[in-house]
Amino acid sequence: MEMERRAVPTEFEVRSDGGKFNFYGYALKWDARSQNLGGFRERVAQGATSDTIGRDDIRALFNHDPNLILGRNRSGTLRLSEDSDGLHYEVDMPDTTYARDLATAMERGDVSQSSFGFKTAGPEGDSWAEDDDGFPLRTLQKIALFDVSPVTYPAYADSTSGVGSRALQLLAERRGLSVARLDSPEAIRAAIRDGEVSALSEARTAFPRYGLPTDPVAALAALSPLFLPRT
Repeated sequence: MEMERRAVPTEFEVRSDGGKFNFYGYALKWDARSQNLGGFRERVAQGATSDTIGRDDIRALFNHDPNLILGRNRSGTLRLSEDSDGLHYEVDMPDTTYARDLATAMERGDVSQSSFGFKTAGPEGDSWAEDDDGFPLRTLQKIALFDVSPVTYPAYADSTSGVGSRALQLLAERRGLSVARLDSPEAIRAAIRDGEVSALSEARTAFPRYGLPTDPVAALAALSPLFLPRT
């Protein structure tokens, strides 16, 4: 199972009712740019989790530890929902020592970050481009979640943690490259642009099959009458 993990700052709200604890916060925020993940930045497109939260068996864990389970969506103790800001989650915590200790740490502000474990949902699960500064930018379009976790330390405390290695491996596989070649923002940017050139080359090859000129501008001009309103 190839899992990636990302972390975000979270303001947890903890509630207590008769000794039972409940907390809620955001697992991720839409379009928030990550820090440098090792030569690229990343964002999550709005709606990227819409399929997974209704389909998959997702857990809430503490520090991604399967021995410290806090809730599960299929049992109703973990509730996940999307809003205009991101993916919101709410957990009914179990009556265990570790859960009570975590609730206290959250109330004190000692635990103030969330992390989510995921994989991209197929080849269309992510896309690569460049941001306004020309820095490589990965957009998560559709992901499958494994867990959401309050964490003591985020998965990417610095850009040398290897957190982006799986993302670069996927990009290298699509481009037919060795992942070792994607060792800098410049190399990643070149791989992104090579994909654009490859797509254009494939389009030029296909144009003649439809009676179109190989030049993209001329092909667009030939097609434009089809999209003009009829008089």
